[in-house]
Amino acid sequence: MTDAGQLFVDLVRVETRLWNAVDARLQAEHGIRLGQYDLMTVISSRPGCRVLDIVHEVAITVGAASKSVDRLVAAGWCRRVANPADGRSSFLELTPAGAGTLAGARATYEEEIERWTSRLVPPAMLQQMAQALRTIRTALE
Repeated sequence: MTDAGQLFVDLVRVETRLWNAVDARLQAEHGIRLGQYDLMTVISSRPGCRVLDIVHEVAITVGAASKSVDRLVAAGWCRRVANPADGRSSFLELTPAGAGTLAGARATYEEEIERWTSRLVPPAMLQQMAQALRTIRTALE
């Protein structure tokens, strides 16, 4: 296997294991899945957030984004607000319960990410990894 091929395998394995670790902790402590946390972070960071904003940021299909938002709405964490300029579309915003859940989960998320990254890898190496991943991500987007 080429070095690039092994890098890809390692990235996928690390992402899967890291996702599972963070997801399990968020579920246990806050009753929220990592995917939900991710979407709620996108919604909270973008005033006037639309489903298409989630599609572009998270790299999922419109159908997957819409169904995921429906689940957030059903959980009481998000609501759709009519777009006053275009009655055919809506904006997404977190409810007070959603904002509270996200705020509570944020520290847990950050602790778990730190546990598996900065506690194991020196800061300079993490910065290099982050820059390399940003370069690849930008090219893919």
